[in-house]
Amino acid sequence: MTSLSQQELEAAHCWEAEDRVPKRPDMTDFRRRLRYHQAQWRAAHGHPIGSQPIAPRAGEARRPVGSRLPLPYARKTGANFLTPGALDAARARTSIAEPHQSFDHQRLWADLLWSPTMCFNLFGDLAADLVLADRAVHTWWPDAPGNVSEVRFAHSPGWLDRAYLGNLIAFDVAFVLDVGDGTQGIVGVDTKYHEAATRHVAKPARRPRYREVARRSGVFAQARIGAADGTDLLVMWLEHLLALSMLQHSSGRWRWARYVVTYPSGNSDVAGACRRYANLLVDQATFSSLTIEELLAAKALPTRTTAVLRERYIPG
Repeated sequence: MTSLSQQELEAAHCWEAEDRVPKRPDMTDFRRRLRYHQAQWRAAHGHPIGSQPIAPRAGEARRPVGSRLPLPYARKTGANFLTPGALDAARARTSIAEPHQSFDHQRLWADLLWSPTMCFNLFGDLAADLVLADRAVHTWWPDAPGNVSEVRFAHSPGWLDRAYLGNLIAFDVAFVLDVGDGTQGIVGVDTKYHEAATRHVAKPARRPRYREVARRSGVFAQARIGAADGTDLLVMWLEHLLALSMLQHSSGRWRWARYVVTYPSGNSDVAGACRRYANLLVDQATFSSLTIEELLAAKALPTRTTAVLRERYIPG
């Protein structure tokens, strides 16, 4: 696929320094194409252009950004959300606050590239229809036990709760399963779109808890328990550990868990990270990944929803 020129990107207000990934030209091209695609989608649907900063103060300098919506317009219209179900789910989630939660409301409404928004668009229709949600979950993950009893967005079982991980890690969406014996299962999903691989280092004070959960889980090769720390795999490791910590919780409430990463097939950084992360595991039952294209090809979502998701998120 031909790379977009700087002139084309500037004309669409899509020339952003942050899209450049040093020494990875394929990822740079991919990120620029996604931004340009979102700007084209916005213009085609008649939505006004947003800015940097997202919510400028009176008199503050601003510049147009093609892949954003003006925040007041975005909040009033819900234009960043593709279906009534997605918009309803977003409004319901933003109307409450889980204790100690960390949540970027501005980007959710106004940033067309924001992965948590894509999560609402992918799975929002399922939140109001648990029969549909159950069918979808068992289409994507046939071995999941029980039935879907709840769909929770931007969810952690305990933000900053040391009985879990004691941090602010959360799932973009969590499908809660009623296993039928008073216990529950969970599919915790992380959605990626425009993200590039970024190295992260765990806070030293929290490392003992992370390693404890990893050791007790038995799913990591012994020599690789802390191998993700200090690499681009850290966030993936912590999100997986969150699911594993639920299985280890003293309440005994959680009996089955799986952590899933979903991403566009063109995102080579995330695809490579998933492969490398899987190599750290001796038991992969609690971890899986699938592309957005695979997720849509399974035909688990309503036909119209699938169509608008393809138009919005898959260039070409």
